[in-house]
Parts: sequence; C-alpha cells; structure tokens
Amino acid sequence: MRVVIVGASGNAGTALLRRLRTEPGIEAVGICRRLPEQRGTGVEWHSVDVGHESATELLTPIFATADAVVNLAWQIQPSHDQRRLYRTNVLGSRAIFQAVLRAGVPSLVQASSVGVYSPGPKHAYVTEDWRRAGVLESSYSRHKALVERMLDEIESDHPTLRVVRVRPGLIFQRDAGTEIGRYFAGPLLPARLLRFGWIPLIPAHPNLRMQAVHADDVAEAYLSILSSDVHGAFNLAAGPVLDPDSAARAFRGLPVPVPGVALEGAAALSWWLRLQPVDRGWVKLALKAPLMSCDRAVSELGWRPRTDAISALRELVAGLAGRAHTESPPLRADPDMPGRMGGLLRGRLPGTGNPY
Repeated sequence: MRVVIVGASGNAGTALLRRLRTEPGIEAVGICRRLPEQRGTGVEWHSVDVGHESATELLTPIFATADAVVNLAWQIQPSHDQRRLYRTNVLGSRAIFQAVLRAGVPSLVQASSVGVYSPGPKHAYVTEDWRRAGVLESSYSRHKALVERMLDEIESDHPTLRVVRVRPGLIFQRDAGTEIGRYFAGPLLPARLLRFGWIPLIPAHPNLRMQAVHADDVAEAYLSILSSDVHGAFNLAAGPVLDPDSAARAFRGLPVPVPGVALEGAAALSWWLRLQPVDRGWVKLALKAPLMSCDRAVSELGWRPRTDAISALRELVAGLAGRAHTESPPLRADPDMPGRMGGLLRGRLPGTGNPY
C-alpha cells in the first residue's frame, strides 16, 4: 500500500510516519513545505507548499500512484496573520482535494478535530453526528468546519471515493513539547520550572473540561483506517477528561476559580500586546467545545488508547520542561523562532512570522 501523508513533518505526522515505518507492506510518502534535514530511510519526501497557487498541479503526479492520501497539513500560527492561516488551512485543503480527484486516489483520510463541532455539553458525550458549525469566535474552528463542508460536497459528487474524517482531541507527545510551547504559550513561559512536575496555580472554570490523546494512539487509529474499508468520521480521545481538578491532582497545584470573561480578556489583551500567541478564540473553543464519545472508533476500528490523558499531559509537560524536539522543521528547537525568547529578542513577536 502506497500512502501519501501531507503535513508529514508535524506533531501527528511524525507519529504516523514512526508507526508506518514498522508496518510491513506500506510505502510511505511524506509531503511538507520544508523538508526535514535528517530524513532517515524508508520514506519518499517531496516539498510542496499546499497554499501556493500551483499546489494542485504539483501534488497530482505525486498522488497518481497512491492508494490513500492522509491530509494532516494545518497551520495554527501565526495567529496575527489570518490570511496566511486561511491560505494554508482552507485553500490548501481544497488544493489537496482537487489533486486527489484528478489523480483518482481511492481513499482520502482527513485530519479534522473536536474543533469542527458546534458548542456542546461538558458533562455528556456527543457522537460523530453532532452539529458541525464550529465555535464561531475561533478561526481554527471555523476553518475546520469549512474544510468538512468541502468534504461533504466531494462525497456527494464522488460517491466512489472513500472519505474518512478523524476528529481527535488535543494531541500530546513529548517530542512536541517545544513546538506546543511556541504555538500556545510563547517565550515568557518559564518552561524550565516545569521540570519538577509542579504547577502551583491552576485556572479553574466549570467549562474547562477537555479531552486529549497521545500522538502514538492517533497514529494507531490512522493505521487501522488505512488497513480497512471504513467510511465517515471517528472521534478520538483518551480518558479521563482533563479538567482543573484532575490537573491540580496531577501537578500538585491549587485550582483558582476564574470567570470566563476574565480568561477571555486576559487572552485578548496579552495577545494584542504580542506577549503570547493565543487569541481569545482559543479560550472560547476550550470553554464551548463538547466532549466526544469514541464508541465508534472502539467498535469499528478496535481502537483503544494505550496512554491515558493524564499520562499524555504529563509527558507533554515534561517535554516542555526539557525543550524536547526533533529535527523536523515544525518541531525544531531553534531559539530564534517566533514564540522563543531568542526570537523575541530579535523582534519576532509571538503570533507573528511563519514558524513552519
């Protein structure tokens, strides 16, 4: 089986390649904008900027002999450049879909997210048929919803194409520690202090209840999808639900009640001042995104996460403290990149520039 992975150098992409390398009979092809300096063996690499106007033409011949295309390409930063994010996330996804259709690829697997869902319950679980209008205040969520609408049209117009949508919660692994710190915390986070596994104060709100999953477990789900003939959408998350109380127990901290408006205001002001890279839309998404049932993944894929959500979070925090990284461009530890202190000292402010 020849599998083309678009966005192969990111958090989920590196985990998927790691898993496919151990699976006999699978030929992996990696596509990303900037190729890893250390590519190893067993993977065929191509450099393509999916947001460029020529992306469809460049991707079509690469897809021509593929049995499946897995689209993981997505940009979270720079949050202050919404045009660039739309270019990669929405227009780039459209270019990939067009290339899949032109090349006649039989299977398309799309990385979606819990962010595609409309606001929902925090003490119950929604299935894959929950409304998919996103959380309007979040550009990330709106873009996920737009991409899935494109997939709806493609499925309607091309019924022989197998389309699968993967909707995970937060994806954690140690190697992504530096990347996630750059994208979501910025250069002012005292990451080294996390090496003791202690966070003294935990912001607490009744709706700060989220789900997470380890990158290796996500990769296992992708392999199960590629090895079967399933269609449709699959939620992926590990238990338990992450909330302020569970975080306080895990990191020996004290939950401190904070009103939602204060969380939003602090994010909005510090983002506007370029102190950190996360706008208020991410806070709204955290407060409004529903909890997901993963029963379909369990029953149809036989999927069961090996790492629980607390352990995955501990691993990520350890990665943040240890500046864990790889040589893959998005996961690099270059101190001059946006979101790192070296970048800040050189005028590369959080939420600006292109960290990919």
